[in-house]
Amino acid sequence: MSPVHLFRQRGSAGADHVSFIELFFDLVFVFTIIQLSHTLAHHYTPRGFIEGIMLVLAIWWVWVYTTWVANWINPEHWISRCLFLGLMLVGLLLSTSIPEAFGERGLIFGIAFAVMQVGRSAVVMCLLRGVDERNYRNFIRITSWLALAGVFWVAGALDEGDRRMLLWGIALGIEYLSAAVGFWLPVLGCSTGRDWEISGAHMAERCALFIIICLGETILVMGNTLTRLELSPTLFLAFVTAFVTTILLWWIYFRFGHQRAAELIKTSDNPGALGRLAYTYAHIPLVAGIILTAVGAEFLLAHPQDVAGWKWGSALIGGPAVYLIGNLLFKTIAWGRVPLSHCVGLALLAVLALTATGLTVLTLAILVVGTLAVVAFWELRALDHPL
Repeated sequence: MSPVHLFRQRGSAGADHVSFIELFFDLVFVFTIIQLSHTLAHHYTPRGFIEGIMLVLAIWWVWVYTTWVANWINPEHWISRCLFLGLMLVGLLLSTSIPEAFGERGLIFGIAFAVMQVGRSAVVMCLLRGVDERNYRNFIRITSWLALAGVFWVAGALDEGDRRMLLWGIALGIEYLSAAVGFWLPVLGCSTGRDWEISGAHMAERCALFIIICLGETILVMGNTLTRLELSPTLFLAFVTAFVTTILLWWIYFRFGHQRAAELIKTSDNPGALGRLAYTYAHIPLVAGIILTAVGAEFLLAHPQDVAGWKWGSALIGGPAVYLIGNLLFKTIAWGRVPLSHCVGLALLAVLALTATGLTVLTLAILVVGTLAVVAFWELRALDHPL
């Protein structure tokens, strides 16, 4: 039996595959996405919306950093498995604290997040020492920045109210800015895209699976909401409308975006930079849009015949709009051109937002479905894809 290497062996059989331990790790994030959408739906106020955005940014960041790590270390090695299982344990604590992250469970959330970010990077840094000096220096940079952000996560967790929001906002700013500037440090300088030798196929598949998790959460929201309500023709039509919306979101990403981007990153001479733009950053609005769409689906099923005010209308229109923006960014980066169909779709949603006064929630949802269908059909014809 051949020895199991600690790091992925590029070019070997199975080097790009997604392992079962990675899929097992994602189970925590199935629960996390459910927590995020329910929390946002139950605290759908201007402040609750800001808090929701911060939580989405934090959860995506901890997941995508782990995905980058899994791109280098071999998940079949016992050390890697122990790392993933440890992250799962802390991640579950993180997830359970989401509904009260800005309240009574802020200490759990802040400490758990800092432990996941700093702990994971510090472990990989130690494993890389004497094995891969270039990536070892990269992880010195990463761990240093995450440790700095961790100070603000813990400080915010020990505080409360507006001060917690401010400190966690600073922590998020540090985490996102550090990646954008290549984790620059005095003496060590900064990383470049070419320093990050990644498997494009693995990165593409991992992010696609996360999109599936988010879309699956929308299905769960529909099912759970429907079981609590008395079925009627109106409710059934609302259910079908929400379901078709999810189908169109899936279709627009997987039929026209994912496969082309996966092929491009595989053949790119700078996969690290492309992976950072297309998957680390461009997928943020994709994930946020799906979560907001799930909130809209919950509103739709609970209030199909009510007039769509700003609260329900912003979720019904805003979710697909943010999702289309994410797809537009993703496809522009991957293809090198802006998809006109998405621009048209966003324009139609903007017109709908300005003229939707007096419409019922169900009518508005049906018009949103029609807009997404226009985008999907336009792109199908423009790319000349057979069904």
